[in-house]
Parts: sequence; structure tokens; C-alpha cells
Amino acid sequence: MQTRLGPRPLPLHLGTALMTWASSESAWSLLKQGSPTSKPASEVPESLAALLPEIASLEAKAGPGQFEQALQREIRRRQVRLADGVLAYQRNDVHRTLVDPPAVWREGNTRLLDYGATHRSARKRGTRAVLVVPSLINRWEVLDLTAEKSLMRAMAAQGLRPYLVDWGTPDDEERRFDTTAYVARLERALGYVARRARRAPAVLGYCMGGTLAVALAARRPRRVAGLALMAAPWDFHADRTGQAFLLSTGPLLAEVADRVGELPVDILQTLFWSLDPWLSVKKFGRFVGLDPKGEHAKEFVLLEDWLNGGAPLAGPTARECLVGWYGENTPGRGQWVVGGKRIVPSKIKLPSLVMIPSGDRIVPPQSAAALADPKKGLKKVTRIDLPLGHIGMVVSGRARELCWNPLTEWLAALPSRRARVAAV
Repeated sequence: MQTRLGPRPLPLHLGTALMTWASSESAWSLLKQGSPTSKPASEVPESLAALLPEIASLEAKAGPGQFEQALQREIRRRQVRLADGVLAYQRNDVHRTLVDPPAVWREGNTRLLDYGATHRSARKRGTRAVLVVPSLINRWEVLDLTAEKSLMRAMAAQGLRPYLVDWGTPDDEERRFDTTAYVARLERALGYVARRARRAPAVLGYCMGGTLAVALAARRPRRVAGLALMAAPWDFHADRTGQAFLLSTGPLLAEVADRVGELPVDILQTLFWSLDPWLSVKKFGRFVGLDPKGEHAKEFVLLEDWLNGGAPLAGPTARECLVGWYGENTPGRGQWVVGGKRIVPSKIKLPSLVMIPSGDRIVPPQSAAALADPKKGLKKVTRIDLPLGHIGMVVSGRARELCWNPLTEWLAALPSRRARVAAV
């Protein structure tokens, strides 16, 4: 059995916690009167100075030095809890057990998984085919995590036929791919699905896959019946809260990707860490209290495995994303060029659905909402705001009711149209 490496990068998560807890002791040494390193009362910030009388009152009752000892005990307790949580995750014997549906098309390390094989309702004549495009970074399995938490199988059970793109891990050729190369591959996958279905499929994009799906629809509108987008980033300057680390390091990381040929998984995970440096500490602290054989622990482990098992990002694509998207906001300004064509959402006249999770911390809701803007967004658009998070919209307990059902209903209601299915 393969050893789990997560949460990745583990030294960063542990170092964040240890340094923060150590700083608590350092702060106390600066506050404690009589300490060789203490500051004069006039130099202590008001917010901290207000605590001193309360601490003094506690020590008057419990005895000198009791606060410092209690602080040290609490730090040790949290250290042990974090370590126990990480070890409990790494040693848990839960693994994803779903059997993947058959791959019906391949190109390089990319394949199409036919979820029509998972339910007979999806194999009926005239079934709506849907090309599903996940992110290039996090793998597709979050859309098919367990039998109960599978958007793909739910779509098939409702009479749709999803074809899910598995990007795989970039090989030597794919490490030279820019977004134009990836969209061109999607065009060929779309052509295959259209020929097989004998009509234009819908296209569904999740996260970064949604951004690519917009380009696909802009370039091949006559081959797409409708465009559905889940938490798809577009205006990268609409809300840059929490992105200071990414913005400051983006050009440097692009240079790394140029030299190495890819942006490694651990660097990508560091960018996610920067959105909430304490998230892993809180998550794994809570995980200790779960029944390791229970359903909540199982879901936690499977999600962590997915989060930690991403793929590196091809060097040219990494540069486009870090410098072009986040740095220059080329999609949001209508300046993103794919295969010589500027991708302008307002010129796309396909029926479109934009689903925006209001609790999203990975793709700011304002970024995704740009695609539903009445002036600059998609023309024939339906907008649905969800009280869910980026990942919660596909795997939470409320995902089926709030996200899956309206999504499948919208896809099923799309008018049928013949596709131009000549080879791309």
C-alpha cells in the first residue's frame, strides 16, 4: 500500500503551526514584566496590554508563573493533536474503491471516461451527451468520489451521458503544452463525442476546466449544445483578497516552471496553502476526534487523498495562468488568446449556466460572476448562486439538492441540435 504524503507539503504545514505556537511564547516573554526581554509598558500594543491585568489577576489566584506553564501545556496539547491527526490520516486504510468506467478515447495521457456504462438510463437512444472538463491541477476523482458522492453517476442515472476528461499526468510532449494546446485537445475530444452521439453535446466545466470550456465554446460554438460552468474563474482581478502570496510570487514561479518544464505539485499545494495557512491545522485537529471507521472519517480521507494527489502543471500553461491570468487578468479584460482567437464571453450566444458557490475560497465568487455579467458576460446565461463552497458544491451533503439537481435539469432541458462533426 502506498504511503500517504499529505497534507502536502507536509513540512510547510507543520512549520506554520510550530512557528505560530512558538511566537506565542515569544510574545509572552515580551509582555511579562521583569523578563529580560520584556518591553516597556508604553511600547506594548493596546490590544495586548489590555490582557495584562487579567493575566495578573489569574496569577494572583493561581500563583506566579501559572499562566506561562498553562501556555506551554496548551502548545504541547495542540502539537500532539496535530501530529496525531496527520498520523491517523496517513495510517487510515480507506481508499477510493470505485471502478472507473471504460475509456473510449485517448490522446497522449488524456482519456475520456464514458459514464454511460454506469447506468442504463444513460444508454437510451437520444440521450444528451455531456463533455465534462475538470481542472488541469486537481484530478477528476472529486466528481466520482464514492457511489453516493458522484456527480457523474448521478447525471447518468438522470438520463444524461457524461464523458469525463481525465487529463492524466503530463508526459514529455504535454509538458510543453500551453492553454491553446489543451483547448485543441478538447476540440478533438468534443468532435469524438459529437460523432458518437450524432448531435452536439453540452459542455460542463468545473473550476479551471470551466475557463478552458469557455474557450472551447468560443472556438467551436456550432458543436456545442450548451455551456455549464461550476465555479469557473474568469475575472482574476475582481477580488484578490488572500492572493497576495500568489501575486507576489507569480512571476518567480513562472520562471521556475520555464526552467523545470512544469510547476510541481508541492508548489501548487503551497499556493493553496497561502489562501488559508491554518486550514490543515484546524482540519487535522478535528479529524482526531472522528471515528476512524465512520462515514465522516472516510469522506475526509478520500477528499484529502484527492487534494494531495494532483498533477503538475505544464510549464507554458503555468506561465499563462500565473502571469497572464492572475497577473494581467487577460480573460477578464477580453485579451486571452487561444489559437489566434480572442476569447470574449459576450460573443458566445449558446445557452449557458453559471453556478457560483458563495462560500468559495479558491475561486472568489466575484471572479466567477463575471461570466454572468449582463454587459460583459455570456449572452444567454442563467445564474445560480449556491450557499456552498468550491468543493462542497460537488461532494457536500447538500450538493445533490442545491447543485446536482438544478444542473442536470438544465442540461436535460437544452434543445437538441445537430453537430458539425467533421474532423477537427
